[in-house]
Amino acid sequence: MKTWSVPGSVRLVEVGPRDGLQNERGEVPTDVKVELIERLADAGLPAVEATAFVSPKWIPQMADHTEVLERIRRKPGVSYPVLTPNLKGFESARAAGATEVAIFGAASEAFSKKNINCSIAESLDRFRPVVDAAKSSNVKVRGYVSCVLGCPYEGEVKAERVADVAGALYEMGCYEVSLGDTIGTGTPGKTKAMIEATARRVPMEKLAGHYHDTYGQALANIYASLEMGVATFDASVAGLGGCPYAKGASGNVATEDVVYMLNGLGVRTGVDLDKLVEIGRWICGVLGREPSSKVNRALRR
Repeated sequence: MKTWSVPGSVRLVEVGPRDGLQNERGEVPTDVKVELIERLADAGLPAVEATAFVSPKWIPQMADHTEVLERIRRKPGVSYPVLTPNLKGFESARAAGATEVAIFGAASEAFSKKNINCSIAESLDRFRPVVDAAKSSNVKVRGYVSCVLGCPYEGEVKAERVADVAGALYEMGCYEVSLGDTIGTGTPGKTKAMIEATARRVPMEKLAGHYHDTYGQALANIYASLEMGVATFDASVAGLGGCPYAKGASGNVATEDVVYMLNGLGVRTGVDLDKLVEIGRWICGVLGREPSSKVNRALRR
């Protein structure tokens, strides 16, 4: 019998096809992206982030966003969110059939200016028309806050700043706010303090965790978040997507590793770990690398 005080079930948001592939240097064929998304949905993942409607000038890897979204075979009950940083991106995504979009803010002024070329306040002003347009089109909006546990330019980020940005996104109309440890410097104690502060502005059930594994803390931070009552987490198959701020470092936590830990806790995810491991090996074979997932490596026979 399970005695841990953690949620009985967890919703996983697979970010590999977008967050994992967006920094790949070599072009990933559209056919591969479509197959990856479909296989992840077939493995039981309830949400698969498909692509980003951003300028190819800034993220060349996502230049085929329209074709990807139009071509995927959509599985009933699975959501396929896409990143739309501005109204132009939203309109393109909507035309391609998007039913859920995501907007991307930051808890660090320096990161906001470097990443999206505007202040935090300006970014929120930029997002409001997107949320308004989404509401009128019956499209769900998910919010992201990056640098919640540290910034590559500013260093430590105050929990109150995270709470303010997350609160603004929630009040704007985001159905959920994902809290991202962009550089992976967070530890369980800091994670709990950040969630505690943010939960005063956003209901706990509307929060998600997005932890990078740069310092090997992602699973520990997920467990700390579970103890706080968070029941949604972002992860990337095979750990696709390195940390751009630490050369050679791992970035996104591997979905296989998260599912393995949750299985061990008796927490339901609905995800088939065997299928997930196969997908991780397949996509890494295409990309010419080994999976970053420790579970995937351990299960190799």
